[in-house]
Amino acid sequence: MGITGLIGLSSLLGAGPAQAREPGEQAEPPRVELVLDVSGSMRAADIDGETRIAVAKRAFNEVVDALPETTYLGIRVLGATYPGDNKKTGCKDTQQIVEVGPVDRNAAKDAIAGLKPTGFTPVGLALREAAKDLGDSGSVRRIVLITDGEDTCTPPDPCAVARELAAQGTKLVVDTLGLAPDEKTRKQLVCISTATGGTFTAAQSQEELTDRVKQLVDRAAVPPPVAPAAVTGAEDCQSAPLLAPGVYTDREKIGEHRYYRVPVQSGQELRASVSVALDRQVSRDYGVLMKAATADGRELVRGSDAGSGRADVLSAGLRWSGDEEPSPQASDDADDGEQKVTTDVCLIVSNSFASNTAASAPGMPLELSIDVVDASHTPDAPGLGRGWLLLLVLGLAGLVAGVLAGWLTRWWVATWRDN
Repeated sequence: MGITGLIGLSSLLGAGPAQAREPGEQAEPPRVELVLDVSGSMRAADIDGETRIAVAKRAFNEVVDALPETTYLGIRVLGATYPGDNKKTGCKDTQQIVEVGPVDRNAAKDAIAGLKPTGFTPVGLALREAAKDLGDSGSVRRIVLITDGEDTCTPPDPCAVARELAAQGTKLVVDTLGLAPDEKTRKQLVCISTATGGTFTAAQSQEELTDRVKQLVDRAAVPPPVAPAAVTGAEDCQSAPLLAPGVYTDREKIGEHRYYRVPVQSGQELRASVSVALDRQVSRDYGVLMKAATADGRELVRGSDAGSGRADVLSAGLRWSGDEEPSPQASDDADDGEQKVTTDVCLIVSNSFASNTAASAPGMPLELSIDVVDASHTPDAPGLGRGWLLLLVLGLAGLVAGVLAGWLTRWWVATWRDN
């Protein structure tokens, strides 16, 4: 049975890879929510001699004018209504001022025009509410957060909220834009965007802010690639999900082992790789390990990668041929009159991360790529032979070398005496 057969049986095997959209099938429109910080610090007049809020408003208006017709847009603000000093009240200050839907340019501009810098900065709460605003439909779900300062209302911690949203598996991306950010704000915004696969940009002018928001909105309008299928690895091989060739996503806690199974027939070769993204700060000197093993725990092959704190992703891969020793628990399948041996290969993914924080859940996002192809046999290298033939060749070589060495020595001694 080839790759096509395995994919066709994916519903029987367990989790299957994601499939591309059928031709002619209508894609759901991308859904984008712009989240704007309207806290008191936005009064600062340090961007081209203007206040941050004035620059943000003009940038928003230009973005709204340039929005693709197919994009569903929503706008949420934070710190826009409560002017008092009661932190408990101020940290609940976030509202959706434009519902997510087909673009009404005039309504969006009117909603933005009346905003005045007012209160606290509940970034974490605003992100959580923005995710609810977007719902769970849409070909793309994207939040674009624009702020000039770090969250002043933790908890909830914005980074923890971003990891929480990413762990829900709804393909929600958060891009962050910092208006003249300081180092603490930059680190927080990088943490938020990294956890969800988004981007961070520092904007020092209206032009930079406008251009970047347009890029992010335009990117949302581009049809996304086929999304990997979500799968949950097990704690041992016996209960591991059986996977067909494809791309899968999972999450793995620090120091955890995740098990998966892949059926491989004799005459086929398993090719697998795993990439683990670092969505939080980790200690230096860490690594990722992928192993292939039999159902009874015998290791077949392994691949690993080590980091030094300078990479955002670690990847490891391996190859194993079904012509190699089969598992004792392998089964026989008939295929075109030939006897085929199928081995359930256990894939084990583990890591040696150490976190600089107490955050252990949700686990690190990982992507697992699996393929099963016809085995590629390496041709035998030319050699001298085996057994008595090898011994004879080595003996003759030694004899010739000895004779030559003796003859050269006698010639050198005779020449030296004559001189």
